[in-house]
Amino acid sequence: MIAKDMKRGDIVVYNGAPIIVENLQVQTPSARGAATLYKFRCRNLITKDKVDLKLKGTDMMDEADFRRRAVTFSYADASDVYFLDAENYETYNIAKEDIADEMNYIKEGLEGIFALIYEERCVAVNLPTTVEMLVTQCDPAARGNSATSRSKPATVETGLIVQVPEYLEQGEIIKIDTRTGEFLGRANK
Repeated sequence: MIAKDMKRGDIVVYNGAPIIVENLQVQTPSARGAATLYKFRCRNLITKDKVDLKLKGTDMMDEADFRRRAVTFSYADASDVYFLDAENYETYNIAKEDIADEMNYIKEGLEGIFALIYEERCVAVNLPTTVEMLVTQCDPAARGNSATSRSKPATVETGLIVQVPEYLEQGEIIKIDTRTGEFLGRANK
């Protein structure tokens, strides 16, 4: 894969281990003829270490050889989270601390979760881009503020706190972007 085509969520091989791109920055040169640099903040999927890469746009990286399996959330215990393969009912587990951020969006019945299997081991999970969550706690809407663009914190069913518009009330179902944690709108009922 060419560095200029890499984006957030891509998995490539670096020093013999799979790494996932978590963030990227493009640094354009000020001098004529200089190459554009791409700075990547990645995470090693085996050791969970952070890896910083600086590549030219034409540099090549090998894509990681892993399997993507559709799974559903099964249960979590004190140390691990368990997922059930949708096709062959095999169980995959991953350490709770390895997917702590993703757990803010995982609830029973969530569809569109994929387990990334590398060398017969679940190393990460991919979530759908958006999820629908029930607002379990937020301050009541203030009268007359429906036209303003102010926001307030709201807690959803998994415990995640999201900034929502002031007019939203407790008990509503909202859409949240799993990549940024931002409120996208009310869910269609």
